[in-house]
Amino acid sequence: MPVGYFHVVFTLPAEIADVAFQNKALVYDLLFKAASATMLTIAADRKHLGARIGITAVLHTWGSALTHHPHVHMIVPGGGIAGDGERWISSRPAFLLPVRVLGALFRRLFLTRLLALFDAGKLSFFGAIAGLVPRKAFLRHLSPIRKKRCRVGGGVTAPTPHRPGRADFPHPVLQSSVRCAVNNWP
Repeated sequence: MPVGYFHVVFTLPAEIADVAFQNKALVYDLLFKAASATMLTIAADRKHLGARIGITAVLHTWGSALTHHPHVHMIVPGGGIAGDGERWISSRPAFLLPVRVLGALFRRLFLTRLLALFDAGKLSFFGAIAGLVPRKAFLRHLSPIRKKRCRVGGGVTAPTPHRPGRADFPHPVLQSSVRCAVNNWP
């Protein structure tokens, strides 16, 4: 689409990385679901964008230092379809959604659903994190994360023209380093 795009990154905090490594399918699925639910919910809210947005998301499990660093990259158009389905609602040029709101909802959704997986007995803990098996220990492990401010990272992107030999759709390219702070939980 001939609109601006936003690059948004949702990253798990380091305290969750070992849990994710030992429960890849469940936690990576949860990361995708919590991140997309966060974007769709806040974008649909009339106080923010008030539109149904599209998202293309990719999971990265390793960082540039080749350490386990699960995060989801999203490319999001700068706007969406109004709730009535009749018109396009554009975001501001360098602003899609408030990052503090995104961070707070993402943290709440992710931690609530992670605890639900734990309570359903679906998570495994062994080796260095075997001590998290008792519920009280798991809750104690999550406690500091609940207090951290979640930052969302990203930048403004724009479509590039079609290139021969490539799929016939715009490829998002980073146009500026405007940070829209869910990058990681400091």
